[in-house]
Amino acid sequence: MKAHPFFGDSVVAGLIVLVDLLLNMTREFTDEAGQTHPWYVTVPLILLAVAPLVFRRRYPVAVAYAVLAASIPHALLELGLASAFTTCISLYTLVAYVGRRQALLYVVANAVVTGIQTPLQVDDRANVVAMLIVVALMLALCWVLGEFVGARRAYHEEVERRLSLLEVERDHQARMAVNAERARIARELHDVVAHAVSVMVVQADGAAYAVHTKPELAERAVKTISDTGREALTELRRLLGLLRDEDAAGELTPQPGAQSLAELAERVREVGLPVRLEIVGGVDDLPAGIGLGIYRIVQEALTNSLKHAGQGTHARVRVVRTADHVELDVSDDGRHAIRTLLGVAGGNGLIGMRERALVFGGTLEAGPGPGGGWQVRARLPLLTE
Repeated sequence: MKAHPFFGDSVVAGLIVLVDLLLNMTREFTDEAGQTHPWYVTVPLILLAVAPLVFRRRYPVAVAYAVLAASIPHALLELGLASAFTTCISLYTLVAYVGRRQALLYVVANAVVTGIQTPLQVDDRANVVAMLIVVALMLALCWVLGEFVGARRAYHEEVERRLSLLEVERDHQARMAVNAERARIARELHDVVAHAVSVMVVQADGAAYAVHTKPELAERAVKTISDTGREALTELRRLLGLLRDEDAAGELTPQPGAQSLAELAERVREVGLPVRLEIVGGVDDLPAGIGLGIYRIVQEALTNSLKHAGQGTHARVRVVRTADHVELDVSDDGRHAIRTLLGVAGGNGLIGMRERALVFGGTLEAGPGPGGGWQVRARLPLLTE
């Protein structure tokens, strides 16, 4: 009946009609006063008083007043209990599904009808008072029941609404997490590809110049190109595998971190950019996310030096760890005149470095150094991890 309220209301209405019909049939055999009414009067009035209940959930206000109007002749002719039952059910419906204001107006209308009708049916004043008390108690009981059911219904609706909001929020957070992870992987791809391609371009240019005069240098440059390409392909396969397979996290190789800066500096030196690395304080035990951010910022800064600083450039990487933050300083003494004049500061590489710093609540600045060249400075707090 909860799943099909129309069917349930029809069953209730049918039971009330059946009770009234049985009462009237019994009265025909037991009533000696001759106050019975023909069936063509009783049956239509009973149906008229009860039938609106079938639609009480869809049109509660209209049904309530239709029932009240039909209950007047039904009660005056004393055709049974339908007028009392339908009035009580209508009041319960108004309280539970519409509101107190409409229900109070309906109670007032009932009080007026009952106050006028009862003295016309009952001669004894004591019986009139008793009947009015009974009607008042019935209406009060229906009001309390409607309040209880309405509060319970409102509670369930609120719970369902909150559950729906939680599901929407959970889906939204899941989409945000996916987007954040894809953005992180996109930064990783940019860093890997930009660094590898820059190294390969520099080595290819060097090999082209030395292929005839210094074959051994050209051979070493080609070997560096080969090694760099293989490393880049390995990183690309790892990152693309992460995009394809959600369960691939357990098969991934460890991410580089601050402890890998020495290896990064050595690879850049082999390419042809002398790098001096200074690390103050221990960086091996940094959180994985901050360690990876430091590594990628240094990698991008050195890649930019390779692309834009020109021949004869020297670079310096200084990492200082304190109790509550890590400071990075990557600078070179190359020729960045074109970048300075055009206001170019690393393009997407600089955007990626700043995003990495902002993720951990840090800051990053990049621009011409005080003594020439280019300088990248970052500060990453440790307390946010």
